[in-house]
Amino acid sequence: MAGLYLAAIALSLAGVVVLDVRLRLALPLAPGRTIAATAIGTAFFLAWDAAGIAAGVFVKGSSPLLLGIDLAPHLPLEEPVFLAFLCYLALVVWAGALRVVSRRSEARGSARVEAP
Repeated sequence: MAGLYLAAIALSLAGVVVLDVRLRLALPLAPGRTIAATAIGTAFFLAWDAAGIAAGVFVKGSSPLLLGIDLAPHLPLEEPVFLAFLCYLALVVWAGALRVVSRRSEARGSARVEAP
């Protein structure tokens, strides 16, 4: 079952992209900013991982679901892909939450204007 974890991340990422594009939350509205925010977040968390690995806090366990390709000691190939997915997911959830809050405040505002 090598590669199953990476496949699950890729499938999840595809689902989030479909929702993002369909609901026009982040990538369709500002592709450059979305990609930049995801890349910066991923780089930050990779640096965090590197610090944790150097301190001996983070270690790679053995799992038959991983491909077995390490980018560095205790840093499997799947880690940066997961971190990019995590950052993009957070961005899409944030954009969705902002839309919900905006629509609720608009609905409250129009209800107040209509009331005599």
